[in-house]
Amino acid sequence: MQIFMDEIGTVSHVIQLAVAPVFLLTGIGAILSVLALRLGRVVDRYRVLIERDSHSPKNLQEIRLLAKRAVWVHWSISLCTISALMVATVIVALFIGYERSRDPSHFVSPLFIFAMISLISGLICFLREISLSTHTIELPEELKE
Repeated sequence: MQIFMDEIGTVSHVIQLAVAPVFLLTGIGAILSVLALRLGRVVDRYRVLIERDSHSPKNLQEIRLLAKRAVWVHWSISLCTISALMVATVIVALFIGYERSRDPSHFVSPLFIFAMISLISGLICFLREISLSTHTIELPEELKE
């Protein structure tokens, strides 16, 4: 009976260790949702401009800008997805380490570091896309001070 109780204690400790990465996955999922919406808006606007008959210089400039934004959102989504995959792998490694009675820290630490670097890079790409999106906002002359 004591061995069984020790096993439950150990399993509950592994679950406690895995809870923080699970919350991180939830946050990354929310970021990915926002990024997917932004990409959808970029694609929708791109299609509207392409379908217009007149390809004025202003429209062509916006089309080029939308293409750049799509690339940045793509990189952001890719990097954040890689981060989520690495965090999920960390969780799996924790449980495999427990099942095999091995210390997974030599595997978990680099994975988690790589996940954070990937997430940071994805967020930097997101900031760049937001920066590009603000360049499309122009006030009409009568509203300028």
